[in-house]
Amino acid sequence: MTPIDLPEDLLVVIFSKVPAISLARFRTTCKGWNTLIRDGRLAKKHYANAPKQSLVILLNKFRVCLLSVNLCGVHNNIAPSVKITSHLRLKDSLSSSSEEVEIHDVFHCEGLLLCTTKDNRRVVWNPCTGKTMWIQPRNSYKDSDYYTIGYDKKSSCYKILRMDTFHIEYEVYDFSSNSWKNIHETRDWSISQMWNHVSVNGNTYWLSLSKEDPISGIILLSFDFSTERFLTVSLPEDPKGHFNHGDVALSVTREGQQLCMLATQVFEFTVTNIWVATKSENTGAMSWSKFLTVSGRDACYRRQPNYRMSFLVDQENKVVLSCNNNRFSNNRIHIVGEDKYIEVYHTDKSSIPILLSYVPSFVQI
Repeated sequence: MTPIDLPEDLLVVIFSKVPAISLARFRTTCKGWNTLIRDGRLAKKHYANAPKQSLVILLNKFRVCLLSVNLCGVHNNIAPSVKITSHLRLKDSLSSSSEEVEIHDVFHCEGLLLCTTKDNRRVVWNPCTGKTMWIQPRNSYKDSDYYTIGYDKKSSCYKILRMDTFHIEYEVYDFSSNSWKNIHETRDWSISQMWNHVSVNGNTYWLSLSKEDPISGIILLSFDFSTERFLTVSLPEDPKGHFNHGDVALSVTREGQQLCMLATQVFEFTVTNIWVATKSENTGAMSWSKFLTVSGRDACYRRQPNYRMSFLVDQENKVVLSCNNNRFSNNRIHIVGEDKYIEVYHTDKSSIPILLSYVPSFVQI
């Protein structure tokens, strides 16, 4: 079928309202359309106008996969469906062939994936456009480094935060200038490998331990990429006073990409609470509402020490899709709700699977 010949400005208006996954298919229809879809003008309009599609990514066996998740009818005894639909392939820049990169970790921000390779390199990847940017450190990559990606709303550009947890160094990489700069920050907190980082509205959030109270002092931190400052964020109120260290994790909701937190009550290891955060537009303060409380032996989210847990909140069906990493048995993806526990997917114990909410976009790198 021959593509319809329309003015470019009109095509931009039409394409800006088409979901990203559907629009990506148009790239093979016509060379002119492919050029337009990759154009920066369309990317900005598309991000502002197109409906957001929340997909699920599974990182398993060093490969990124798209998961099809159907939870409709889960509360009416209709079996849910969770299956791999496709593999997202990332070519290795150091390979002269079409060899794929083995990915050890992945962080999502507004359609961009910041990937840590198995050999400890960093690459920013937009699977929707196929574009990549390999990030070069000032000196060398270190095992003690943490990297996250975020968005500077003032300068309308993406940035990367590097945190060296051993030497206590902080750097920001600016995509617009392709350069690193130091962030001078004193801190009274430490980062644990047990806990993940998540991105909400362009800023990064993560859990840390207070140096003043390392036994029970869990704190929630964020990094604002516009001001390049670390901020302390309020936690949900726990009637027991503390959270159990081994069973605390952050994620985002599939609908609306809101920050959420899962925590097992201290001294009550069979009771797990999930909260969803709302940020005030006027004050910037964070407030929390309890989304779900799950109790019972099957609902335990316990994992082995230093093995990160990932989960996604489905507000529409009022369930949690969770991945429990266990070094002694097969890893599982399960669906948990009130009086509901369903195992839907198994992986072998040789890998540490990670679940992520992924919103495809045509943002430019």
